[in-house]
Amino acid sequence: MAKGRSDQPIQLSKYRRPLNLNIGMVIFAAVFVYILICVIMSFRTEKITPYEVQEGSLAVNYTYRGIAIRQEKVVNAQHAGYVNYYAREGERVALGDLVYTVDETGRLNEYLQNESMDETTLSDSDLAQLRSEIVGFMHDFDPTAFSSTYSFKYAVKGSVLKLANTNIIASIGDVYGENGLLDMVNFCTSEDTGIVTYWLDGYEDLTPEAVTEEMFEDKDYEKTQLVGRELITQGDPVYKLSTDENWSIVVPIEEEMGRELEAEEYIDVRFLKNQYQSWAQAKLIHGADGDPYLQLSFNNSMITFASDRFVDIELLLHEEVGLKIPNSAIADVEFFLVPEQFLTKSGEDGGEDGVIRESYKEDGTVYSEFVQTQIYNYDQEAKEYYLDTSVLRIGDNLLMPGTQERYTVSRKGSLTGVYNMNKGYADFRQIKILYRNEEYSIVKSNTQYGLNVYDYIVLDAQTVSDAQLLY
Repeated sequence: MAKGRSDQPIQLSKYRRPLNLNIGMVIFAAVFVYILICVIMSFRTEKITPYEVQEGSLAVNYTYRGIAIRQEKVVNAQHAGYVNYYAREGERVALGDLVYTVDETGRLNEYLQNESMDETTLSDSDLAQLRSEIVGFMHDFDPTAFSSTYSFKYAVKGSVLKLANTNIIASIGDVYGENGLLDMVNFCTSEDTGIVTYWLDGYEDLTPEAVTEEMFEDKDYEKTQLVGRELITQGDPVYKLSTDENWSIVVPIEEEMGRELEAEEYIDVRFLKNQYQSWAQAKLIHGADGDPYLQLSFNNSMITFASDRFVDIELLLHEEVGLKIPNSAIADVEFFLVPEQFLTKSGEDGGEDGVIRESYKEDGTVYSEFVQTQIYNYDQEAKEYYLDTSVLRIGDNLLMPGTQERYTVSRKGSLTGVYNMNKGYADFRQIKILYRNEEYSIVKSNTQYGLNVYDYIVLDAQTVSDAQLLY
């Protein structure tokens, strides 16, 4: 009997070819993965930019506003009445010279205003004085301190009145005699020799050591002009005498720069008001607020600035020249401080610098080993070296060569420097800054453990760490 066909369906499966790997595919895959990793890391890693060190200089701005301090004597009126000035502002008077008069009844003042006096003509020196006041106001004018305009107004008004009154002196006897005013006018002469000024500001008794930072802000400063033909009472301030040609200007300054200028003793100073130059003796002082100030003492030119309390000056110092580097490359790094007697060499005939460190084996046996370390600086006063923190640890015991004396590593000190790139890794180098502005610093060249011209440094010190491989 014949067997029938089966009704079950036939299952067919797809033939899979075996994966044949060869060395070329493996290398290609490895290279692809490496490139992919490098691309990803390049996006995630901050770019390290080199900077070539060059010699250069900076345009140094040594302009300051200082407070003028003089020996000033305020003279008070001995009579009440209307005051008229005859000595000019900033004029030197001797003992007994006529400075002002006081009209007790006011009749002389009325007569001078009503009567037709001879036309007043200003001399060249008078015009020069007014011109100097106007130029000085234009140079110092600050729109944020508009109140100074009123002080200028009263100053010019007082100067014009005092200049006009000088012409009255020639005919004062005739005026008094013809009108019977002689007995009602008090002639007031100078009590001492000095420079006459007609203004007050409350700083007449100021000393250099009493200066504070608030005085330079000029917000609450008030200058009172003493104007002629005004009614005064007995005891009111009537004028001021500067009795000594020796005077000084006090300016705020940084402590370090102040010490450097004091060491130079004498400094050439330019006054911005008239471009006059004079030598001043420099002295670093501390004011009432404890801040550092530079006192510049002069023995001339006081009469030129007798009417000024605030004086703008420029210090004419030597130009700083050295290695010019950007401030972004500068960093402060800490190092271990180790006494010099614990430093040694790796060989008898000299070799690498390092220290002898006390170490322990696994079984507790004590032994000593030479540890090579880089020297970053040497403090001659403390006789200590600044050593790398990457090879030493806090608590390491160092042995003095030839003795059993120990020193435990614990203290650290900070150095200011940059990261050198010449060797392919971030190599810290200490720098000595001579001068700096907002963008660049001038540092001393050819210093031990420092920089040299044409060295390559890291432009941004925040992007690297000490001993980091760069390329």
